[in-house]
Amino acid sequence: MSKTRNNRKQILFLCQFSILLAIEIIVCFTPLGTLPSLGMLSATLSHVPVIITAVVLGMKAGTLMGLAFGMCSFIYWTFVAPGAFSFLYTPFYTLGEYSGNFGSLLICFVPRILIGVVTVLVMKGLMKVFKNQFAAAAVAGVAGTLTNTLLVLGGIYLFFGQEYYAMSVTDPSQTLLAFLGMVILTNGLPEAVIGGIAASAIAVPVKKAVGKYM
Repeated sequence: MSKTRNNRKQILFLCQFSILLAIEIIVCFTPLGTLPSLGMLSATLSHVPVIITAVVLGMKAGTLMGLAFGMCSFIYWTFVAPGAFSFLYTPFYTLGEYSGNFGSLLICFVPRILIGVVTVLVMKGLMKVFKNQFAAAAVAGVAGTLTNTLLVLGGIYLFFGQEYYAMSVTDPSQTLLAFLGMVILTNGLPEAVIGGIAASAIAVPVKKAVGKYM
């Protein structure tokens, strides 16, 4: 009986992860995953499947989905739709004097992998305080999203600050930090709100419903 139950759990896990991975691929490679943006970098929904995976399936699965997000981003900017800012995410793209490097890989993968890690850690910590799964998940979803946003922008500042400033900032009086702060307001905050809603309104109900069959 125990073996049958374990097999059921494994099959259910694989089905859930596969569905979420399919959604991740869709939002990464189609316009469905792009939000209207006021900044130079596009706002995205690609973090949402990672957050849902982390809440429903745990940290290991969330980390793996974050890796898939990073890989999809790498493939997209390298092979599918290389553009002006592709060098930020792939070392295999050059635009005039601007070229990607090892820092591009760090920007592309590390923040995405950490989305699931931070989401789970924050949710577990807040569950001890809130005692409310929905509230804890909402804050965790926001935290996971901001982890991606801040680390991506921090990586851009660290590895490609001068290049990004030259390509993006049209007002010489505006500093790069001020510009990146505007990107956080216009892109990062909407993404964070969506991440929090997805974690609370989608991931928690799904986790509770699936738990009845585990």
